[in-house]
Amino acid sequence: MQIGILQTGASPDALRGEHGDYPDFFERLLQGRGLAFRRYHVEAMEFPASVHDCDGWLITGSRHGAYEDHPFIKPLEDFVREAYAEHVPVVGICFGHQVIAQAMGGKVERYAGGWSVGPTDYDFGGERFTLNAWHRDQVTLKPAMAEIVGSSDFCENAALLYDDRIFTVQAHPEFPNSFVDGLMRTRGPGLVPDELMAAARDRFQGPLDSPRMADRIADFFLSHQAKKTGAEKLRA
Repeated sequence: MQIGILQTGASPDALRGEHGDYPDFFERLLQGRGLAFRRYHVEAMEFPASVHDCDGWLITGSRHGAYEDHPFIKPLEDFVREAYAEHVPVVGICFGHQVIAQAMGGKVERYAGGWSVGPTDYDFGGERFTLNAWHRDQVTLKPAMAEIVGSSDFCENAALLYDDRIFTVQAHPEFPNSFVDGLMRTRGPGLVPDELMAAARDRFQGPLDSPRMADRIADFFLSHQAKKTGAEKLRA
């Protein structure tokens, strides 16, 4: 199954040599799960010609706010709405989670409660996932058609499901602890409170559930492909 990665930001220059850029993270996260990848740097206005150019789409994180006035954001929102209308599956992570919610009628804001950083516990219908977080913006009002499928004490709308067509997560399952530590060193000082970064580092010794979330993301894509294949066989 071909997944188009819509890149909406770039990893810091100081970390890119060791960790790669954002699409690299997702290809590592999802490797071995029956998915192939094609990259589109939409932040640089490199958009697919059609929502059908790939079998599904994944929107990455970004240092930008979904509510900011950047040239790529409105075309990306249009792309999301068209993919939803055409039943092409989309996954959004962090900024991707937020810009999808905004495109579909929700609201994204700089959260008054501040930052969420490092390993964080999320409740997915009674199942706990510990995933890395790095965000100050949040979806503060979910779109009417979206179902909350994951939340935390800090972030109510931490994961949203839009029918069987869009699945989004506020956390960063693609980020290992070493990269979050790098973000704290390169972007954190003066921006993220020191006590939050210290608490995040204290949790780095515990396990992350990134592989389980990778399974969930892959299953979302592949189940959609299986339904599409089944429908095509019925029409044949």
